[in-house]
Amino acid sequence: MQNSAVFFHKVSMNFGPIRALDRASFTIGRGETVALLGHNGAGKSTAVDLMLGLRRPDEGDITVLGTTPSRAVAAGRVGALLQSGGLPDGATIRDIVRLACGLYGGQRRVDEVLALAGLSELARRRTTELSGGQAQRVRFAIAISGRPELLFLDEPTVALDVEARREFWAVVRDAAQGGTSVVFATHYLEEADQFADRVVVLNRGAVVADAAPSTIKARAGGRTVRCVLAAPDPRRLLALPGVVDVTIHGDDVRLRTVDADRTVETLYASIGGVRDLQVTGAGLEEALISLSSEVPSGKDQ
Repeated sequence: MQNSAVFFHKVSMNFGPIRALDRASFTIGRGETVALLGHNGAGKSTAVDLMLGLRRPDEGDITVLGTTPSRAVAAGRVGALLQSGGLPDGATIRDIVRLACGLYGGQRRVDEVLALAGLSELARRRTTELSGGQAQRVRFAIAISGRPELLFLDEPTVALDVEARREFWAVVRDAAQGGTSVVFATHYLEEADQFADRVVVLNRGAVVADAAPSTIKARAGGRTVRCVLAAPDPRRLLALPGVVDVTIHGDDVRLRTVDADRTVETLYASIGGVRDLQVTGAGLEEALISLSSEVPSGKDQ
C-alpha cells in the first residue's frame, strides 16, 4: 500500500500467554488524522510500538510510508511524542530543541520549533524547572523537529491547560493540512471527536470499529438524557422505561436510554422536580463503552 502512511494488515502479537493483538487490520492515509482508542489493555500501545519499529509482530504485515517501520523511523520521516520519553536533567529547552533539530538534519530552525510548541519564552529554562505541561510541550517540540511525514501522539495533552490544549491542536491541524499523517491515543474523548478524521477502536487486541466519529457514535444507539434533580434516587431512575444506565454526580443526573420519549415523559410524571433537561445523541464515550463490552468476532465467549 504505497499510497498509505500506514498499512497494518492482520497483525498479531503475543506476550507469553497474552495475545496483545489478534489479526488487527487498518490503514492510515496520507494527511489523515486518526484516533486510536480502547480501554487499557486493548492493544493500543502494542500497535504504536510496532508502527514505530520498537517491536516486530508475530504475524502480519506492517508498512510505514512505503517501507518498514524501522527504516521510516531511521530516515527521520516519523516523529513521536510518547509518555515514556524522559528529558535530560539540567539541559535548557533550547539545548534540547537544538539537538533534536540537528539530529533531523536541520529541516526546521530552532526558533521555529520553539514557537510552534509555545516555548519561545521558556527557551532558557532548564528541564528541572519545568511543570508537567511544559515538559509535555518539550516532548512535542522534539517530535516535530524534523517535519515528520507521520506523527504519533500518545496522550499528547496530558497536564496541559485548556488554552494550551487549544494551541496544541491548532499546530497539529496545520501539520495535517500540510500533509502530515497523525495518529493519536487519548483519554480525552472530546479531542478524538473534534479532531480525528477517523476513529479506530481496539478491544482485546482486535479492531472492533473503524469509521468517522459520527459513525462510531451512531453505532452506540440510544440517547442521553441529562437533568438536575433534588436528591436523585438511582433505583427509581433505573426503573424508568428505556433506561439502561444511570450516572449521578450530586444533583446532576445522566441517563442512557433506548426510548428517550418514554423516559422523559415518565421522568416528569413519576419523579418530577426536573430542571435543566437536555436530550442528546450518544457520545463517543458511550459508543466506546458499548464497543468495548462486545466480544470481537472469532473470540471465545
